Amino acid sequence: MIENGKPIHLQARAVIPGSAQGEALVTNSPLSFWGGICSETGEIIDRRHDKSGEIVTGKIFVFPNGRGSSTSSAILLECIRAGTAPAAIINSQVDSAMALGSIVADELYGKSVPVLLLSDEDFSGLCDGDFVHINPDGRIDISRQRRDPNGSQ
Repeated sequence: MIENGKPIHLQARAVIPGSAQGEALVTNSPLSFWGGICSETGEIIDRRHDKSGEIVTGKIFVFPNGRGSSTSSAILLECIRAGTAPAAIINSQVDSAMALGSIVADELYGKSVPVLLLSDEDFSGLCDGDFVHINPDGRIDISRQRRDPNGSQ
């Protein structure tokens, strides 16, 4: 579990290795990038999704797995090309579409998005707003700022 105010170190499996850092955008709901993410803006456009309207661009996007279409890899590829992709993706279940999109982007554009796989226990400890630093070996360093009961920092 992640303790408030103390940096935590987790070990993930680096499906697509790389370095990234940023604020976590966390959901427990699966998402298909095809029909779920706008590649032009990085907005979650699936209006049934709990993070509808949020922007994934530059965030560490934490979601359990994709839902549906293999075309999600093409949407991730287009997000990477357009500069609207998440900084990294963390899943709790293997999502081959995310891996494929990142691999093809690396081949075509020389840019990829790290894709990591966390255990269910570690995955469930991540929260919106956590600052996440991803290392190429799959180590994830997380810090959470203390918030007072009124929501300010």
